[in-house]
Amino acid sequence: MGRSGIPGEGTRPPRARHAGQLGWDDSLYEDGDAGGDGRGDGDDDVAGKRSAGTRADATSATKADATSGRRAAPPAGGRRAAGRAARPSRRAPRSTGKRIVRWACAVLALLILGAGGAGYVYYQHLNANIKKEDLTLGDKKMAEHKANAAGQTPLNILLIGSDARDSEANQKLGGAKETFGGTPLADVQMLLHLSADRSNLSVVSMPRDTMLKMPKCTDPETGKVYEASTVDVMTNSSLGRGGPGCTVAAWYELTGITIDHFMMIDFAGVVSMADAIGGVPVCVDANVYSHTSKGAGSGLKLKEGTTKVQGKQALQWLRTRYGFEDNTDLGRAKAQHQYMNSMVRELRKGTKLTDPAKLMNLAEAATNALTVDKGLDTVKKLYDLADELKRVPTSRITMTTMPNVYGTGALEGRVLPKPGDAEQLFRMVRDDIPLDGKTSKRPTKTPAPKDESAPVGEIAVTVRNATADEGGGPASGRATDVKDQLVEAGFAKAVVDSADVSGEARTAILYPSVDLEGDAQAVAKALGIPVGQVKKSTDVSGVSLAVGADWREDGSYPVAKTEDKTPDSAEALRGDDEGACMHVNPAFTW
Repeated sequence: MGRSGIPGEGTRPPRARHAGQLGWDDSLYEDGDAGGDGRGDGDDDVAGKRSAGTRADATSATKADATSGRRAAPPAGGRRAAGRAARPSRRAPRSTGKRIVRWACAVLALLILGAGGAGYVYYQHLNANIKKEDLTLGDKKMAEHKANAAGQTPLNILLIGSDARDSEANQKLGGAKETFGGTPLADVQMLLHLSADRSNLSVVSMPRDTMLKMPKCTDPETGKVYEASTVDVMTNSSLGRGGPGCTVAAWYELTGITIDHFMMIDFAGVVSMADAIGGVPVCVDANVYSHTSKGAGSGLKLKEGTTKVQGKQALQWLRTRYGFEDNTDLGRAKAQHQYMNSMVRELRKGTKLTDPAKLMNLAEAATNALTVDKGLDTVKKLYDLADELKRVPTSRITMTTMPNVYGTGALEGRVLPKPGDAEQLFRMVRDDIPLDGKTSKRPTKTPAPKDESAPVGEIAVTVRNATADEGGGPASGRATDVKDQLVEAGFAKAVVDSADVSGEARTAILYPSVDLEGDAQAVAKALGIPVGQVKKSTDVSGVSLAVGADWREDGSYPVAKTEDKTPDSAEALRGDDEGACMHVNPAFTW
């Protein structure tokens, strides 16, 4: 992939080589958009007030290795000379072609939740294609997962797509030329949650213009420190604060969901994959043409009903904002969900995946497209992940969007998490509760700690006031009040840490090692705090209780009384819903 600089500059901004990554965004390709930041969102008269986020956090220029687009030569001896008879002991396995097919499915599974298989095509070469980054750049360590009674833990993967035009291939697909080589924005963010028992998969999309407090992040290449924001900023600006690890940190800051891996996917690869599987069926309830009088829009033009889209047309579907629903990212997220579900169904039919040459091209495109965390830095690790994903039946895949409301005043046209509903959705993911409403196969009994607790009078507990929230500072005296409750319950060694009043959305009990797990659970039991909020963390040196913003009032811990039901505002879509059809905005019919 080639390098492209801004006219008059010798190099591109850092991260550009890592950023072209999912491409499900109409701002990627809309030349001629008026106003805004030149990335397809300036057409406010059509699309409301949503515009792409700030680029104030652009970093200094840095070098990036060019990514090779050449295919490796096949291994020596991989082909038998014509007409030569082979002895049975040297005959190539009959299942070679099937292994290639299964490998291709595995690669696709990583990208679009499909099915996986075995085999490694050009193993070392493909490993070299994959780009790697740090998992998180935040200064807050993520808590470890709590295992269920069978010892299983869930798996959370953040899919990130940027609007970078960092390569010749990406630039050919469109986009305002003044943004070529610019600081990328994380314009697609989807969290994949694979349940601990591998029975169900949930997806939560976050609109790119969601406003949140950005955590402190440090660029691993330059060492530049981006301080935590003091005001709400758009979530898509996280990518320009050191890379995808800052996007992970921002998700953890907002949701409290521990993230195990991330994957950034080049949008040029979407075209190759859509071609390889022979198209993906999508549906619109009226003729649609995504085009405005000012030249904005994806260019998608479809007739009413179901059409198989592939190549560039598939990309147009994924980036369409003008023309669906209310012409905002919320409608676009729905279209992406429908496409992903449909693609999974196509992959699992096994159709159009029998041409070895196409599949090898697909493997090249897929690995060249990926930027992953260092825990997914080989083909084998990616295959193992695909093997986990394929265990979930299509009927148990649930697509959702973070419940949200529009801001007012200075935040007009932006998105904020919907009070109550957003936290309920985040809590269900944290607690590994299926979003499809079905009973999980996982054991519900709380597992016994690996280490028994000490007598309560001997358990040292540090209590801190973490009740600060967006409404203001910490509630007065909360750490002391909770410490007194513990003392009354027999925890004579409970003390207050008055130096640390950093806010936490939810009360949590952390412990550093398994020998203190029993002690931490004893504290939770004494205060009525759900055991799911007791987690191992190397960020503490002993049992530490953070009294969160959910416990600002006196009295016992207010355990949530809400049902474990996905909020209607999350607009859940099941993976096996073949009747889903996008509503076309009347202003974009033809």
